[in-house]
Amino acid sequence: MDVRYAFWNNKGGTGKTSLAFQAIAGYAEKHPKLRVLAVDMCPQANLSELMLGGLNNRGSERLLEMQHQTPRRTIGGYFQARLPAPYSMPALTATDFITKPNKFNPGMPNNIDLVCGDPLLELQSNAVNTLANNQIPGTNAWIRVIDWLNDLLDQVKDDYDTVFIDCNPSFSMYTQIALSSAQRLVLPVMADDSSRRALQNAFSLVYGLQLPSAIYAAYAFGTKLTNEGRQLPKVHLIVKNRLTQYMGAASAYSAVLTAIDTDIQGLLKTNPQIFGFTKAQKGFVEVRDFQTTGVVAFAKGLPFSQLATGRQSVNGKRVDVKSDYLKNAKSAMAGLVAML
Repeated sequence: MDVRYAFWNNKGGTGKTSLAFQAIAGYAEKHPKLRVLAVDMCPQANLSELMLGGLNNRGSERLLEMQHQTPRRTIGGYFQARLPAPYSMPALTATDFITKPNKFNPGMPNNIDLVCGDPLLELQSNAVNTLANNQIPGTNAWIRVIDWLNDLLDQVKDDYDTVFIDCNPSFSMYTQIALSSAQRLVLPVMADDSSRRALQNAFSLVYGLQLPSAIYAAYAFGTKLTNEGRQLPKVHLIVKNRLTQYMGAASAYSAVLTAIDTDIQGLLKTNPQIFGFTKAQKGFVEVRDFQTTGVVAFAKGLPFSQLATGRQSVNGKRVDVKSDYLKNAKSAMAGLVAML
């Protein structure tokens, strides 16, 4: 039985995909005997581009190659196969939609496989919503559609030990499909008020907490999922990301981080069932901004462990990866990976 993590926040710009990329690679390196599957459920498909080589090593070109195969070797290709058969799993082979990044990008650990992301998800979303809202006697159309990713993962559950899902910041139907298949939720936040509000929104969207009116409760994602006897993902980790961006006005940003801590402590008392930890300090990890080190790593599609120090070329410009910065980045990610 695999363990499934989802990286998600209802706010963009929290560094979700960059954290997911380095965390997945770091986890696979730390556990070389475990088989890891990454699922890119974001239409931007940045995680896939990174794993396939990054900007400088043809990551985007290789992703396009995956999208032009028959069948389309992406999550969008799988969804395309499900559109004519939305309520029961058709006869298909899950491995047709899975890629091994190491074949294209030697910097990636060999024990990682990938279901590539696809901008086609956005085009498919209206059709998926319509199918999920159909009224069919004797069939819960919504739960059948919500199970699409579960159907795919269940077919390969004996092939992988750990699954990581990178989600879109939106709460669209394909994001709900992703979250419903996860057991553990990783929520990146930044030290600003908008991140605190986004964290509160995330709890409302997933768990139905603090809804503006009881009218919404019957239609809430969490209500509909639990009514079908399904388990909601538990909050496993809250990542305070890019903290060095906020050191200039430490007192103001410290107040926001303290407020986030207080929010979580309160929810641990009132809704302990939504968390995978019992004390707030066990559910938080801090990550400093990767700065130039991160820019170079992502341009080259490399885990920090594979990144060289010194002067190197990125997008035609010479940049310097300093050893102490790289050491800090490795240390930060090691701390996150240790919590998985």
